[in-house]
Amino acid sequence: MNVALIFTDRFYPKAQKAWIALEVSGADYNMEEVSLYGAGGKPKWFLKLNPAGTVPVLVNKDDVVPDSELILDYIETGSLGIANNLKGDEVELSNAWRRTIKERVAPIGKRAVLGGGRYELVELLKEIDNDVKGPFLCGETACVADCAAFPFIWRINDEFGLNECPKLQNWLEHCVSIPEFNKTIQRSWWWWW
Repeated sequence: MNVALIFTDRFYPKAQKAWIALEVSGADYNMEEVSLYGAGGKPKWFLKLNPAGTVPVLVNKDDVVPDSELILDYIETGSLGIANNLKGDEVELSNAWRRTIKERVAPIGKRAVLGGGRYELVELLKEIDNDVKGPFLCGETACVADCAAFPFIWRINDEFGLNECPKLQNWLEHCVSIPEFNKTIQRSWWWWW
């Protein structure tokens, strides 16, 4: 049986979304933390694996997948060689959620956490709150959109709350109640986005 290997940093939200996807998919994997900072810098062996020096990186057989969004695609398409239980019925909706998280929520959320743009963030969250199908973002089953959104929405809730977004709040509470999501939560996340 093949066991995938993910190189990661548990505090980084982009790495967390890949970790969630591995957990929810039921994949067999091992995790190795990579020191990305400090006196030694990034390890040379890691830079050979991924010259960009970013995490996460998934290694599965001969495949090296060096980006969280690519890892989500890889898992969603069944490339790990396991049954794909992360591909929801609403593929277009899932893709729209992923774009919204990547292009809007993550950058605006980061700005708000760092001290500016909180009003813009609240307005965006109220706007996307209407798009939650429930209990997951796209309906009855978890999909890669949930994996992509969770690290960012969890951090936003931890910092500001989701008082004006009842559907997002319910979605987040539902995800937190699921062991595969919950085990990826790192309480000391500081501002890292």
